[in-house]
Amino acid sequence: MPFREINSKMVEATVVPGQKMFSQRGAMLAYRGEVSFTPNIQGGQGGVMSMIGRRLANEATPLMTVEGNGTVMFGHGGHHIQVINLAGDTLYVEADRLLAFDGTLQQGTMFMGSQGGVMGMVRGQVTGQGLFTTTLKGHGAVAVMAHGGVIELPITPGREVHVDPQAYVAHHGDVRNKLSTALGWRDMVGRGSGEAFQLELSGSGAVYVQASEEKL
Repeated sequence: MPFREINSKMVEATVVPGQKMFSQRGAMLAYRGEVSFTPNIQGGQGGVMSMIGRRLANEATPLMTVEGNGTVMFGHGGHHIQVINLAGDTLYVEADRLLAFDGTLQQGTMFMGSQGGVMGMVRGQVTGQGLFTTTLKGHGAVAVMAHGGVIELPITPGREVHVDPQAYVAHHGDVRNKLSTALGWRDMVGRGSGEAFQLELSGSGAVYVQASEEKL
């Protein structure tokens, strides 16, 4: 179910009978046709266990199930929107950044420690993202929110990408991430830039970076 970008802060989705999609509650701006919006208590395709994982981390983002026949316009908080098309791979994204996504995508929850071990957990605390992140896998489209627009940076073998943790939005592909430090003598004497921690992403895929260090 592709999204049509109306402008940098609004997208439109076509809803057809027999297919569903999920959106963040409060994200519907307008719609045409016979479309229903139902609170989703199972956390999308991930089911109850996916929902429990996010609730344990206090990161559950309420979703709506969208069904029917028509078109729906989505936007939220004036945030910039980036549409990401998945072709069988997995997108890793914080739940509160999800605006809307295809119901065909399999939703799950990944413990941050499983990517980077202890450093993965440290990353969650340093970035304020918590210990769990949402995964979306399959073929379909996802609309995510960011501050100030988003750039997609490719990640290729042997060419790691370093990202400010606060500017990180999402990534997909066969990618490993770890928290690295950039402490030098200037940081030790209080003259550093303050960007002592960086996310190092390696492998094959892409990372999405927002033009801001502000969380949603």
